[in-house]
Amino acid sequence: MSAHSLHSLHSRCRTGAAVAAVAAGTLVLTACTVGPNFVRPSPPLSAHWPAAALAPAAEPAPHVPSPAAGGITAEGQPETIPPLSRVTEGGADLASWWMRFNDPQLTSLIERALRANLDLRVAILRTQEALEQRSIDTGGSYPNFSANASYQLENISESTPEGSLLTAVPKFSIPGVGHVSIPNPYSQYQLGASASWELDLFGRLRRTSEAANASAQVSIEDQRSVRVSLLEQVAQSYLALRGAQARRAVALQDVQTIQQLLQLTQQRRAAGLTTEIDVRNALAQLSQTRATLPALDLSISQSIHALGNLLGEQPEALRAELARSAPIPPVPPRIPIGLPAQLVRRRPDIREAEANLHAATAQIGVAIADLFPRLTLSGAGGLQSDTAANLLNWKSLFGNVGPQLDIPVFDRGAWHTVPLYRLRAREAALTYQSTVLSALHQVEDAMAAYNADQQQRQWLTDTVTQNGIALQLARDRYASGLTDFLDVLDALRTLQQNQMSLLASTTAVSTDLVALYRALGGGWGAPAAVSAARAERPVSFR
Repeated sequence: MSAHSLHSLHSRCRTGAAVAAVAAGTLVLTACTVGPNFVRPSPPLSAHWPAAALAPAAEPAPHVPSPAAGGITAEGQPETIPPLSRVTEGGADLASWWMRFNDPQLTSLIERALRANLDLRVAILRTQEALEQRSIDTGGSYPNFSANASYQLENISESTPEGSLLTAVPKFSIPGVGHVSIPNPYSQYQLGASASWELDLFGRLRRTSEAANASAQVSIEDQRSVRVSLLEQVAQSYLALRGAQARRAVALQDVQTIQQLLQLTQQRRAAGLTTEIDVRNALAQLSQTRATLPALDLSISQSIHALGNLLGEQPEALRAELARSAPIPPVPPRIPIGLPAQLVRRRPDIREAEANLHAATAQIGVAIADLFPRLTLSGAGGLQSDTAANLLNWKSLFGNVGPQLDIPVFDRGAWHTVPLYRLRAREAALTYQSTVLSALHQVEDAMAAYNADQQQRQWLTDTVTQNGIALQLARDRYASGLTDFLDVLDALRTLQQNQMSLLASTTAVSTDLVALYRALGGGWGAPAAVSAARAERPVSFR
C-alpha cells in the first residue's frame, strides 16, 4: 500500500472518530433529564379489612315468612327473607356489579344511562379534549417543517436616498459580464422550505410530555368517576322507586284490613254490642292510612323523574315502563370486595389524585430545565428569482443552516417557578393521602351500614310476624266480645308502623350494597355501552 493511500485512510479514520465523538456527546447530552423522577406512592394499608367489618354479628333465627319486606311481591304475596349476606375478601369482580342484583329492569336502565346520560357524554368529550391537548403539548418533541411560496412586486420610492441612487445609475456594462441595470419596480418569485428541531439537552421536552400524559390521565380518571357516580345514582333511584311502590302496596293492604275492621265495628254497633266511638276510631284510622298514599305517590313520581333525567329523557318518559310494582332487588348471598391494596388501584378518584401528583412532579423538571440553555438546529432554503422563467434554475438556489443556542442569563420570575411547582407537588401528595384515607373510611362505613341494616331487617322481620299474629288475635277477641276495639287499633297501628320500617330497612340493605360498590370504585372497567375508545386510550406512563 502506498504512503498516499495510508495517509488517506488515516484521515478518514480521524474524521469518522470525530463524527462518532460528536454523536456520542450529543446522545449523552440529550439523555440528561433534570428534575425528580416520579415514584408511584405506596400508602400504608392494612393487609386485610377488619374482621368486624366483614361479618355481622350472629343473626337471629329462625328466618320466617313476613307479610312485608323485600318481601312484598308484585302480587302482594309474602316472601321468605334470605340469610344474611356476607362480605368477603375474595376476588372482586366489580366491573358489572349491578348484574348481581339479578334484576333485568335495573340492568336495562343502567345500560341505557351509560349510552345516553348527558353528564357522562360531556365527560367523554372532555377526555377527548385532554387527549388532543396532550398531542399539542408533546408536539415540541418532534422537528418542525414548513414550506412556502411567494411572489412580490416591489417599487422603491425615488424620494429616499436609496431610491434616488438607483434611478440615477444608468445602465452600464462590465467587461466580461455584460449590461447591468437595476429595474424599479422589480418582481421576486420564491419557493422555500425551513426546518427546526430543538435538541432536548436537559429533558425539558421529555418532562413536558410526561406532564401532558399525566394531565390526560387525570381527565380519563375523572370520566371514570362520573361513570361510577352515574351507576350509583341510577341504582339508588331505582331502589327508591321499588321501595316506595312496596310501601304503597302495603298501605293499600292496610286500607283493606281497616275497611274490614270498619265493617265489623258497624255490624257490632248495629247489634248494640259497641259504641259509636269504635266506628269513629275505625273511620279515623282509615283516613289516616289513606293520607299516606299521596306522599308515597310523590316519592314514586320523583324516582321516575330522577331516572328519566339520568337517562336523558323527559320527566314522564319512563312512567309507563316503571309504573307497575316489582320487588325490591335482593342482595346476593356473598359480596367479594378484594383487599385494601386493590382499592388503591381500582378507585378512579385515587388514580386521579396519583395522576395529579405525577403531573406536578413532572412540572418541577420542566421548570428546572427552563433555567438551562436550549440548542435548536434550524435550516432554510429554496429558489428565488426575479422572473418565473429563471425560478427553477440552479443559480436561483439559496439557503442557510446552523444551530442556535439560547442561554438564559437573568429571569427573576423563572427562578421562582421551581419552588412554586415543588409546593404544588407537596400539595398533590397530601391530596393523594387524603383521598386514600377518605376511600378507606367510605368502604368501612359502607360495610358497617350494610351489616347493621341487615341485622335490623332480620329483627324487624320477626317483629312484623309477631305483630301480624297479635292483630289476628285481637280481631278474634274483639269479634267475640272479649276485648276492647282500642286493642285492635293498637295492634293495627303497631303492625303498620313496623311494616313500613321493615320495607325501609329492606330498601336500605340494597341501597347500602350499592353504596359499598360505589365506595369500592366498581363499574368503570365494564365493557362500555357507550363507545369512548379515544377516551380510554392509555397514556404512555401507564
